[in-house]
Amino acid sequence: MNRHSSFGGYLEVGTSAQRLLVGLTATALVVLGMAGTGAATANADTVTETISLGADPAGVAVSADGTRVYVAVDTNSALVIDTATNDVIESISVGDGPRDVAVHPLASRAYVTNYVDGSVSVIDTATNDVIEDVTVGAGPFGVAATLDGSKVYVANDEDDSVSVIDTATNTTTHIESVGNGPIDVAVAPDGTRAYVVSSNNHLVKVIDTVSNTVSATIEVGDDPQRVAVAPNADRAYVTNRQDGAVSVIDTVLNDEIATIDVGQGPIAIAVTPDGSRLYVTNFDDDSVSVIDTATNTVLETLDVGDGPEGVAITPDGNWAYVTNNNDGSVSVIEIDNGCTGSLCFFGS
Repeated sequence: MNRHSSFGGYLEVGTSAQRLLVGLTATALVVLGMAGTGAATANADTVTETISLGADPAGVAVSADGTRVYVAVDTNSALVIDTATNDVIESISVGDGPRDVAVHPLASRAYVTNYVDGSVSVIDTATNDVIEDVTVGAGPFGVAATLDGSKVYVANDEDDSVSVIDTATNTTTHIESVGNGPIDVAVAPDGTRAYVVSSNNHLVKVIDTVSNTVSATIEVGDDPQRVAVAPNADRAYVTNRQDGAVSVIDTVLNDEIATIDVGQGPIAIAVTPDGSRLYVTNFDDDSVSVIDTATNTVLETLDVGDGPEGVAITPDGNWAYVTNNNDGSVSVIEIDNGCTGSLCFFGS
């Protein structure tokens, strides 16, 4: 358990190891109410379904309208899940070694990084056809689109660069010197900054997207894996695999201001559309940690499949999809949105 020798598991690349994560049964957190307020109970999420894929999954993304989920799998394919039925409805052939997926927020496009052949497959999601393979740097891994969809950023693990794809022309520019082993990238909602995880030297590089230069360097924990930016862009969150923790970055100060202990071997991270929660896949203990961003505390831990790696949340904030690399499945988590914040109080 928790180790996989095929494409989807730990992929040794130079000195960097690639990773994976997720979670399944909900644990309710019960808290005593304060005097005069009655009993208090935290929201409880639930794993409602496990989708068998027949292949080892890695990255995952949800379409802008929430109707489709795209999963990169080790058969050099991207699988398409219908969120109404949670059935796999299509398998799309992509490049060699697909690792991650991003969707265009406005147009019918999805972008899949192909690690082995150094390319990004551009999928027309209306027809589920690959319309172009864009050459990027060596070992492309993480991928993210800007909110307006005009650019797609790709972290190239093997040549320490970031490729920027102009989505109108599918042409690329390259940003060098973004740290040792860039494995993931996220773009601020206003599109002015991109955050690149440098896994081998425990750093996050901040890119000024106007000049395409590194504007800041932030120290984080040991073996950082993935990054997510809050909807209001005041925080960025980074998983640190060896520390079993998440770094909280103040994006104004460009500094780590807190760390949150999660499960073993955290890899992927996603933030809800309202910014109130984080979902972190813990690859080494087959779980997902749910974090309250107001308090930087873990609300609950959900058991999922074997080797959870990727996580994506639907635009309405009601569902999270977690890829379980070692057992070839996706766990579907129903997010309890019954109240805001970490506690819901009842009674008077």
